Amino acid sequence: MQIKSAENEIAAMKKDELLVHQEAQKNEEFYRDLFIEALDGIVFWTVEDGIIEANESACKIFESSESELKHKKIEDFVFSHPTNYNRILQELYQKGSVRDELVFLMPNGQKKILEFTTKLHSANGHRMTIFRNVTERYEMEQELRESERKFRSIFEGAVEGLILWNDEFEIIDVNPSGVKLFHANKEEIIGQSLLSLLARRNVKADDMSKHVDLFKSKEHSSGVITFVRETGERLHVEYSTKKNVFSNLNISSFKDITEKLQIEEHLRKSDTLSVIGQLAAGIAHEIRNPMTALKGFIQLLEDTIKEDHSMYFDVIKNELNRIDSIINEFLVLAKPQAMKYLEKDIAQLMKETIELLKPQAVLHNIQFQLELENDIPFIYCEPNQLKKVFINIIKNAIEVMSSGGFIRIAIRKDNGDQVLVSIQDEGEGIEPERLRRLGEPFFTTKEKGTGLGLMVSYKIINEHQGHIEVESEKGKGTVFHIKLPIKRV
Repeated sequence: MQIKSAENEIAAMKKDELLVHQEAQKNEEFYRDLFIEALDGIVFWTVEDGIIEANESACKIFESSESELKHKKIEDFVFSHPTNYNRILQELYQKGSVRDELVFLMPNGQKKILEFTTKLHSANGHRMTIFRNVTERYEMEQELRESERKFRSIFEGAVEGLILWNDEFEIIDVNPSGVKLFHANKEEIIGQSLLSLLARRNVKADDMSKHVDLFKSKEHSSGVITFVRETGERLHVEYSTKKNVFSNLNISSFKDITEKLQIEEHLRKSDTLSVIGQLAAGIAHEIRNPMTALKGFIQLLEDTIKEDHSMYFDVIKNELNRIDSIINEFLVLAKPQAMKYLEKDIAQLMKETIELLKPQAVLHNIQFQLELENDIPFIYCEPNQLKKVFINIIKNAIEVMSSGGFIRIAIRKDNGDQVLVSIQDEGEGIEPERLRRLGEPFFTTKEKGTGLGLMVSYKIINEHQGHIEVESEKGKGTVFHIKLPIKRV
């Protein structure tokens, strides 16, 4: 019985040994398959013998056959600076393993950036290094960094204000030009909503809705919006938005075109002036000759006709005088006037103008209120031309105040080197879209006006190196601000 039991034990032990051997053989085959089929390059090596074994992927990476690789040392392929390699070796022997990347020089002269992991103690007692070729990834990263560098350079140096924002309208970044345009610190802008930023610049809700709708429906949208700063300054801003330029970010560019629009408006008015000048020069002579004849014959008829038709003659003469006045306005625009600039008291010129217009003001139940600052300096001007401007503007004020009231006139020193004349009426006011057209020929808010009076006034003030600004509110009246330099440049 004992012999049989011993035999059974021996048979069981042999069976266990067989199973262990089979399992070991299976694991060996598994690791061998893993070694051969691995996409990463794997080499086993020793300090004395160099590379002992290399898989197919390692051979491809090093552009060599396995026999060419055997007994070569890994450091033979290292192209990077020796100090880097020595640092990696030091870390390997201190920690037992290391992961890093170096530039390797292949036998065919090709350079590759290889990422590698090395272990001092592997399963078979040899040292193992796993290689992965990251050259392409590195080049792509380099291209991406270069692309980002170029974008950052363009972004920061752009003349237009640029804002990067996500689909929730949150601002991610803004360039220096954008900071300047929005008149705020970069830290204040980043993180807030683009819509809130525009709303604080008093951009109309309709304009913002239009912008949002275009953005949602198209890859690109553009237009013009108006900013109003805290100082009341209005800026006309051209914007352009592109959707998803990169990383789910959108970019909007903002360009201040206020000056450009002003120049275009000035050129348009200059062209109009030129046309009117040519027209006036051409027709003045042709009209004045028959006008002289008409006036003469009307006077003869008035003296010879015995019946009382004085009312008719008065109407005819008044209308002829009106035509003559319009021709004179044309001629002012048509040719340069003989301007003799003198140092004059602008307050006295205004007083004389008021005295001249008082009878007409009384007929319309209008009173003048004149406010003069102390020590108003004399200015260099053409007094008759300047009076003409005051007359045109004050007469307009009288004519728009059908219910009477006050015309307030103030003169004061402004900004040290200018004099400001303000003429305020109590008329019905002017709508914004009509306000910007003041000074254009034939544009008038009066039933029988020609618009030439204001156009002549703008021209005279421009020749005096000054400018006119107009404020108006519907139902509350209009104010003309005339700014004139004390000294001519």
